[in-house]
Amino acid sequence: MKTTIFAWISTAAALFAGEKALFDGKTLTGWEGMEGFWTIEDGAITGTTSKEKPLSGNTFLVWKGGDVGDFDLTLQYKFSGKDEKAYGNSGIQYRSALVDAKAFVISGYQGDFEVGPKWSGILYEEKGRGILAKRGEKVVIHQSEKAGAPRIEVVGETNKSEEIQAGIKPLEWNTYRIVAKGNHLQHYINGKLSVDITDNTKEGAKTGLLALQLHAGAPMKVQFKDIVLKD
Repeated sequence: MKTTIFAWISTAAALFAGEKALFDGKTLTGWEGMEGFWTIEDGAITGTTSKEKPLSGNTFLVWKGGDVGDFDLTLQYKFSGKDEKAYGNSGIQYRSALVDAKAFVISGYQGDFEVGPKWSGILYEEKGRGILAKRGEKVVIHQSEKAGAPRIEVVGETNKSEEIQAGIKPLEWNTYRIVAKGNHLQHYINGKLSVDITDNTKEGAKTGLLALQLHAGAPMKVQFKDIVLKD
Protein backbone atom coordinates (compact mmCIF):
# COMPACT_ATOMS: atom_id res chain seq x y z
CA MET A 1 0.00 0.00 0.00
CA LYS A 2 2.82 2.45 0.91
CA THR A 3 4.55 1.72 -2.42
CA THR A 4 1.33 2.39 -4.35
CA ILE A 5 0.72 5.67 -2.52
CA PHE A 6 4.33 6.79 -3.07
CA ALA A 7 4.12 6.03 -6.81
CA TRP A 8 0.90 8.05 -7.08
CA ILE A 9 2.40 11.01 -5.22
CA SER A 10 5.54 10.91 -7.42
CA THR A 11 3.42 10.94 -10.60
CA ALA A 12 1.25 13.77 -9.32
CA ALA A 13 4.27 15.81 -8.26
CA ALA A 14 5.73 15.57 -11.77
CA LEU A 15 2.73 17.47 -13.19
CA PHE A 16 2.40 21.24 -13.03
CA ALA A 17 -0.81 23.16 -12.40
CA GLY A 18 -3.35 22.60 -15.17
CA GLU A 19 -1.55 19.58 -16.60
CA LYS A 20 -3.18 16.19 -17.04
CA ALA A 21 -1.52 12.83 -17.76
CA LEU A 22 -3.44 11.06 -20.56
CA PHE A 23 -1.70 7.68 -20.17
CA ASP A 24 -1.33 5.74 -16.93
CA GLY A 25 1.76 3.85 -18.12
CA LYS A 26 0.09 0.47 -17.70
CA THR A 27 -3.19 0.19 -19.63
CA LEU A 28 -5.11 1.63 -22.58
CA THR A 29 -7.71 3.06 -20.21
CA GLY A 30 -9.11 6.25 -21.75
CA TRP A 31 -8.07 5.26 -25.28
CA GLU A 32 -9.83 3.32 -28.04
CA GLY A 33 -8.65 1.87 -31.35
CA MET A 34 -8.74 -1.15 -33.64
CA GLU A 35 -8.41 -4.35 -31.66
CA GLY A 36 -5.19 -6.30 -32.19
CA PHE A 37 -3.03 -3.35 -33.27
CA TRP A 38 -2.54 -1.50 -29.97
CA THR A 39 -0.91 -2.89 -26.81
CA ILE A 40 1.22 -1.79 -23.86
CA GLU A 41 4.93 -2.71 -24.04
CA ASP A 42 7.64 -1.54 -21.63
CA GLY A 43 5.34 1.07 -20.13
CA ALA A 44 4.43 2.62 -23.49
CA ILE A 45 1.41 2.65 -25.80
CA THR A 46 2.54 0.50 -28.73
CA GLY A 47 1.10 0.32 -32.24
CA THR A 48 2.31 -2.59 -34.38
CA THR A 49 1.72 -3.92 -37.88
CA SER A 50 3.31 -6.99 -39.46
CA LYS A 51 3.38 -8.97 -42.69
CA GLU A 52 0.87 -11.31 -41.11
CA LYS A 53 -1.34 -8.47 -39.87
CA PRO A 54 -1.05 -5.44 -42.17
CA LEU A 55 -3.27 -2.39 -42.41
CA SER A 56 -5.13 -1.49 -45.60
CA GLY A 57 -5.38 2.13 -44.45
CA ASN A 58 -4.23 4.39 -41.65
CA THR A 59 -5.85 3.80 -38.28
CA PHE A 60 -5.77 5.76 -35.01
CA LEU A 61 -5.90 5.29 -31.26
CA VAL A 62 -8.40 7.88 -30.04
CA TRP A 63 -8.29 9.61 -26.66
CA LYS A 64 -11.75 9.33 -25.12
CA GLY A 65 -11.43 12.25 -22.71
CA GLY A 66 -13.31 14.69 -24.94
CA ASP A 67 -12.47 17.30 -27.53
CA VAL A 68 -9.39 19.51 -27.32
CA GLY A 69 -9.37 23.16 -28.33
CA ASP A 70 -6.62 25.44 -27.06
CA PHE A 71 -3.92 23.30 -25.45
CA ASP A 72 -0.26 22.50 -24.90
CA LEU A 73 0.52 18.80 -25.47
CA THR A 74 3.81 16.98 -24.94
CA LEU A 75 4.67 13.31 -25.41
CA GLN A 76 7.55 10.97 -26.08
CA TYR A 77 7.61 8.87 -29.25
CA LYS A 78 9.87 6.13 -30.55
CA PHE A 79 10.13 3.82 -33.56
CA SER A 80 11.62 0.32 -33.45
CA GLY A 81 13.93 -1.18 -36.05
CA LYS A 82 17.40 -2.56 -36.71
CA ASP A 83 18.74 0.59 -38.41
CA GLU A 84 17.65 3.93 -39.81
CA LYS A 85 16.42 2.24 -43.01
CA ALA A 86 13.59 0.76 -40.93
CA TYR A 87 10.10 1.91 -41.82
CA GLY A 88 8.27 4.20 -39.45
CA ASN A 89 5.59 6.80 -40.13
CA SER A 90 3.17 8.19 -37.56
CA GLY A 91 1.60 11.33 -36.22
CA ILE A 92 -0.50 13.09 -33.60
CA GLN A 93 -3.99 14.10 -34.65
CA TYR A 94 -5.59 17.08 -32.93
CA ARG A 95 -8.81 19.08 -33.30
CA SER A 96 -9.81 16.15 -35.49
CA ALA A 97 -12.95 14.20 -36.43
CA LEU A 98 -13.78 10.48 -36.49
CA VAL A 99 -14.95 9.55 -39.98
CA ASP A 100 -15.08 5.74 -39.60
CA ALA A 101 -15.85 4.41 -36.12
CA LYS A 102 -15.20 0.78 -37.09
CA ALA A 103 -11.73 1.27 -38.59
CA PHE A 104 -10.93 4.31 -36.41
CA VAL A 105 -10.22 6.57 -39.37
CA ILE A 106 -9.56 10.20 -38.45
CA SER A 107 -9.45 13.45 -40.39
CA GLY A 108 -7.83 16.69 -39.30
CA TYR A 109 -4.62 18.42 -38.25
CA GLN A 110 -1.64 16.11 -37.74
CA GLY A 111 1.84 16.65 -36.36
CA ASP A 112 3.91 14.19 -38.42
CA PHE A 113 7.03 12.21 -37.52
CA GLU A 114 8.94 9.36 -39.13
CA VAL A 115 12.17 7.36 -39.17
CA GLY A 116 13.18 9.10 -42.40
CA PRO A 117 14.74 12.54 -42.90
CA LYS A 118 11.94 14.65 -44.39
CA TRP A 119 8.52 14.72 -42.75
CA SER A 120 9.05 14.92 -38.99
CA GLY A 121 7.60 18.14 -37.60
CA ILE A 122 5.38 19.18 -40.52
CA LEU A 123 1.69 20.04 -40.32
CA TYR A 124 -0.40 17.68 -42.41
CA GLU A 125 -4.18 17.61 -42.65
CA GLU A 126 -5.29 13.96 -42.88
CA LYS A 127 -8.10 13.42 -45.40
CA GLY A 128 -8.20 17.15 -45.93
CA ARG A 129 -5.94 19.82 -47.39
CA GLY A 130 -2.71 17.80 -47.26
CA ILE A 131 0.61 19.42 -46.32
CA LEU A 132 -0.04 22.84 -44.78
CA ALA A 133 3.47 23.64 -43.51
CA LYS A 134 6.82 22.04 -44.26
CA ARG A 135 9.48 21.69 -41.60
CA GLY A 136 11.21 24.98 -40.82
CA GLU A 137 8.39 27.13 -42.19
CA LYS A 138 6.36 29.91 -40.65
CA VAL A 139 3.19 30.16 -42.73
CA VAL A 140 -0.10 31.97 -43.01
CA ILE A 141 -2.94 30.00 -44.60
CA HIS A 142 -5.38 32.21 -46.49
CA GLN A 143 -8.92 31.43 -47.52
CA SER A 144 -9.34 30.38 -51.14
CA GLU A 145 -12.43 30.55 -53.31
CA LYS A 146 -11.84 26.90 -54.21
CA ALA A 147 -12.78 24.49 -51.42
CA GLY A 148 -9.91 22.36 -50.12
CA ALA A 149 -7.28 24.44 -51.93
CA PRO A 150 -5.90 26.96 -49.42
CA ARG A 151 -3.42 29.65 -50.37
CA ILE A 152 -0.32 29.04 -48.25
CA GLU A 153 2.05 31.97 -47.75
CA VAL A 154 5.49 31.29 -46.28
CA VAL A 155 6.29 34.37 -44.21
CA GLY A 156 9.39 33.24 -42.33
CA GLU A 157 11.55 30.47 -40.94
CA THR A 158 11.31 28.76 -37.55
CA ASN A 159 14.63 26.91 -37.65
CA LYS A 160 16.77 25.37 -40.36
CA SER A 161 15.17 22.10 -41.46
CA GLU A 162 18.48 20.27 -41.38
CA GLU A 163 19.15 21.50 -37.82
CA ILE A 164 15.79 20.21 -36.66
CA GLN A 165 16.47 16.86 -38.31
CA ALA A 166 19.94 16.67 -36.76
CA GLY A 167 18.36 16.79 -33.31
CA ILE A 168 16.00 13.87 -34.00
CA LYS A 169 17.01 10.37 -32.89
CA PRO A 170 15.26 8.11 -35.43
CA LEU A 171 15.17 4.93 -33.31
CA GLU A 172 15.27 6.44 -29.82
CA TRP A 173 12.85 8.44 -27.69
CA ASN A 174 12.06 11.96 -28.88
CA THR A 175 9.87 14.70 -27.40
CA TYR A 176 7.05 16.13 -29.51
CA ARG A 177 5.17 19.23 -28.39
CA ILE A 178 2.12 20.83 -29.99
CA VAL A 179 0.76 24.22 -28.93
CA ALA A 180 -2.61 25.31 -30.31
CA LYS A 181 -4.25 28.61 -29.43
CA GLY A 182 -7.05 29.90 -31.60
CA ASN A 183 -5.86 29.78 -35.19
CA HIS A 184 -2.18 29.72 -34.18
CA LEU A 185 -0.46 26.29 -34.21
CA GLN A 186 3.13 25.33 -33.35
CA HIS A 187 5.03 22.02 -33.44
CA TYR A 188 8.29 21.38 -31.57
CA ILE A 189 10.59 18.34 -31.69
CA ASN A 190 13.17 18.00 -28.93
CA GLY A 191 12.75 21.65 -28.06
CA LYS A 192 13.19 23.07 -31.58
CA LEU A 193 10.27 24.92 -33.17
CA SER A 194 9.52 23.05 -36.39
CA VAL A 195 6.51 24.88 -37.83
CA ASP A 196 4.50 27.97 -36.94
CA ILE A 197 1.08 28.31 -38.58
CA THR A 198 -1.65 30.92 -38.63
CA ASP A 199 -4.71 29.34 -40.25
CA ASN A 200 -7.10 32.08 -41.37
CA THR A 201 -9.48 29.74 -43.19
CA LYS A 202 -12.96 28.54 -42.31
CA GLU A 203 -11.70 24.95 -42.70
CA GLY A 204 -9.27 25.40 -39.82
CA ALA A 205 -10.75 23.44 -36.89
CA LYS A 206 -10.84 25.10 -33.47
CA THR A 207 -11.76 21.95 -31.53
CA GLY A 208 -11.89 18.19 -31.99
CA LEU A 209 -10.42 14.81 -31.11
CA LEU A 210 -6.89 13.87 -30.09
CA ALA A 211 -5.49 10.63 -31.56
CA LEU A 212 -2.29 8.70 -32.33
CA GLN A 213 -1.58 7.30 -35.80
CA LEU A 214 -0.58 3.82 -36.93
CA HIS A 215 0.32 4.07 -40.61
CA ALA A 216 -0.50 1.59 -43.35
CA GLY A 217 2.38 0.18 -45.39
CA ALA A 218 5.43 -1.81 -44.42
CA PRO A 219 5.55 -3.51 -41.00
CA MET A 220 6.36 -1.06 -38.22
CA LYS A 221 6.22 -0.40 -34.49
CA VAL A 222 5.67 3.00 -32.88
CA GLN A 223 5.50 3.76 -29.17
CA PHE A 224 4.19 6.67 -27.07
CA LYS A 225 4.59 7.59 -23.41
CA ASP A 226 4.60 10.54 -20.98
CA ILE A 227 1.53 12.07 -22.68
CA VAL A 228 0.67 15.29 -20.88
CA LEU A 229 -2.05 17.78 -21.84
CA LYS A 230 -2.40 21.30 -20.54
CA ASP A 231 -5.59 23.18 -21.44
